[in-house]
Amino acid sequence: YSLIGLKYGAGLSRVMWNPRQEQKMVFSPMNVGITYTKYGQMFAMPFFAFKAGLFYTQEGYEFEYNEEYDYTYKIEGAEKAIFDVVEVPLLFQFHYDMWNFKIMAQVGPYAGYRLGIQRFAGENGSVSKRYEHDFTPTDRRFDYGIKGGAGLGFVFDPVEFHIMLNYKHALSSLYEPDHYSQYYYRFAYPMNFVLSAGIHVQLTKRTGKTNAQLKKMAKEMVYGN
Repeated sequence: YSLIGLKYGAGLSRVMWNPRQEQKMVFSPMNVGITYTKYGQMFAMPFFAFKAGLFYTQEGYEFEYNEEYDYTYKIEGAEKAIFDVVEVPLLFQFHYDMWNFKIMAQVGPYAGYRLGIQRFAGENGSVSKRYEHDFTPTDRRFDYGIKGGAGLGFVFDPVEFHIMLNYKHALSSLYEPDHYSQYYYRFAYPMNFVLSAGIHVQLTKRTGKTNAQLKKMAKEMVYGN
């Protein structure tokens, strides 16, 4: 069967810096989107689904004071930045259903685009007006990476409520590696944890087979009728 759903979540984001920088987790209160899920069977086992979505989300970074070197790292004079991002995930889901309850785990790629940015100077920073709300020529706006997570579902046909905890790891750096120096490359890969809740409506009737029927089908596939 298939579902269409509306999800909202909030999360914590940070960036994997190379070279490493002191940082804090950034709270991201905006993660909203619509999803389409198609449940089916694979190898005669009805535990699989494909899930696609369209999301608007926010993520960012915030540098922390480094006591060892007595400084706070900055980019374009900013100690903190928040990105507005639109993304499209395509996930492979495993689920185990009971009568009114299901357990889910999912993983897959996503593609995204960074729509906007807001930079914050902090106590000792200084951001130019030109780039306070705009990207630099060396910033990367296209995003892609891997998403995965797990959660629970509560089923009250034809409506389902899902609670998911997802992890997103970008494989596209926030900027060109040689933006600072052509000899010393720098990288920055965002990663997020998002806790979300969603309401889903069944577009088709939920159907399935009992364990006994599945075992019979599997036996017939191996040994014949």
